[in-house]
Amino acid sequence: MKSKSIRILVIFGTIAVIGLVATQIYWVKNAFDIKEKQFDHNVQMALMKVLNQVLFFKGDTTRVMEPIRQLNDDFYVVTVPEKIYPNLLEYLLKKQFELHHLDMDFEYGIYDCNTNNILYGSYVNFDEIKEAFLQSNKTNAQSHTVFPNLNKDEYYFIVHFPTKKNYMIGQMGFWGASSILLLFVVIFFAYAVFVILKQKRLSEIQTDFINNMTHEFKTPLSTIAISTDALLQPNIINNPERLTTYATIIQDEANRLKNQVERVLQMAKLEKQQIKLNKELFDMHYLIRQSVDNMKLTIYNKNGQVQLKLNANPSELLIDKLHLTNIIYNLIDNALKYNDKETPEITIETRNVKKGMEIEVSDNGIGIPADLQQHVFDKFYRVQTGNVHDVKGFGLGLNYVKIIVETHKGTVRLTSELQQGTKFIIFLPNK
Repeated sequence: MKSKSIRILVIFGTIAVIGLVATQIYWVKNAFDIKEKQFDHNVQMALMKVLNQVLFFKGDTTRVMEPIRQLNDDFYVVTVPEKIYPNLLEYLLKKQFELHHLDMDFEYGIYDCNTNNILYGSYVNFDEIKEAFLQSNKTNAQSHTVFPNLNKDEYYFIVHFPTKKNYMIGQMGFWGASSILLLFVVIFFAYAVFVILKQKRLSEIQTDFINNMTHEFKTPLSTIAISTDALLQPNIINNPERLTTYATIIQDEANRLKNQVERVLQMAKLEKQQIKLNKELFDMHYLIRQSVDNMKLTIYNKNGQVQLKLNANPSELLIDKLHLTNIIYNLIDNALKYNDKETPEITIETRNVKKGMEIEVSDNGIGIPADLQQHVFDKFYRVQTGNVHDVKGFGLGLNYVKIIVETHKGTVRLTSELQQGTKFIIFLPNK
């Protein structure tokens, strides 16, 4: 699938998911508001029934204007013309709440204007009464909730629903299930997008690797083909020097192809964790100097300069010197390749740190953009992608560095800024 098609698919999919989530939130909120209004209505109806029954038992026909007030979400106040007894009130409240499907815990309190005190009833559970009814001679009692004092010139009782929120959430069963289902859909979509983008990046890296490999193999094969054509000429046998020259070219290019194939096979072997280290106690300073000396010709051809700041003391580590030498080669080679300065400058510094040694290789090259730095250690990844071959390679060098360093129980990190150069810092433990 083309990159443009993938972007369009992801964008439209994201918009659709956001729309679904927004719609779900809207309907859940509306459903919750409706349930809450229904709850408040049922409470008002139940409390009005209780008030009428209280008045009926007392033979009182007095009508109270707006007898029921709601102080907040879970507090209700009912004004009564005269004193009411806790036992009777609790019985009526429990009965009416059951009839109106309000089977949930509640607390109640009764205000007596003669004593200017609130007589607390009890915390009532529909399975059992958690506290005994208050006796009429108690004017102050402890309750779960402190009820507010209102008008001291009238009788009233207050009802509190401490578990209202949990009750309302329990009433949202369908909407809760649909929200959980939608959450799974969103998680699945996010995972699918992650997989698609990951596969897209892997596809781009694979295409880039194939293009680079094709270019790397095409040049020696072309050289071999030209040399072979020259060797097939009838008069070549009369010119031993030309014969030797073309034979040498074929041999060199064949070795070059062999080395390229070996590099790919070696990385495949490393990926399967089949690498075995031949560790020995070795002087890192000697290894670094030797690596730089062996690359003198390459450095000279690039007009480069290498500065050594070997400050670590002691400088011996338990390492596989072959692989560590290859790491130094790779870092120096990258510093030369990715450098547009007339004089590439490379600095190699060592220092002792807690539990080991740090080896820092820095340059004054083109640098690496911040958004690409997390990928430079990936297999086959190269900063220059597509069909661009001004910098040769398969994108295996830094991946090899990371694998070898981690096999030594070390770490590697980088810091870089565009046109300011790149710095690789390798940590190797003492043990």
